[in-house]
Amino acid sequence: VQLQASGGGLVQAGGSLRLSCAASGRTFMNYAMGWFRQAPEKEREFVATISYSGGSTYYADSVKGRFTLSRDNAKNTVYLQVNSLEPEDTAVYYCAASKLQYATATIWYDNWGQGTLVTVSS
Repeated sequence: VQLQASGGGLVQAGGSLRLSCAASGRTFMNYAMGWFRQAPEKEREFVATISYSGGSTYYADSVKGRFTLSRDNAKNTVYLQVNSLEPEDTAVYYCAASKLQYATATIWYDNWGQGTLVTVSS
C-alpha cells in the first residue's frame, strides 16, 4: 500500500488541524494505521494507531485527549484531528501502515507516507 499524507500547516498555539492519509490499493482494510512524528534533531515517536476496522484506537500519553484518529475504509483514508496544539507538537507527521494492530514501534510499520509538516507558533 502506498500512502500520501496531507493537511499540515502553520497554526497558533491552541489551534487545530486535520491531517489526512490517503492509501492506494484494495487491501487498505487489512492494515492497521498509525501516525508518528519527528521533531528536528529528535527520534521519530509514536502518536496514535487505529485498528483494521477503526473500532479501536490507541494514543501516546502526550496527545491523549487532544488528538483523535479515525479511518474511512470506503475512502482508503485515515484522519488525525489535532486540537489544542502546543509548540511542542511541531514536527513532521508521518502516516504508516502495519499488518500488526496496536503497534507503537516504527519497526512494525512496513509502509510510510512522505510526511506533512505541522508548525505551531507560540
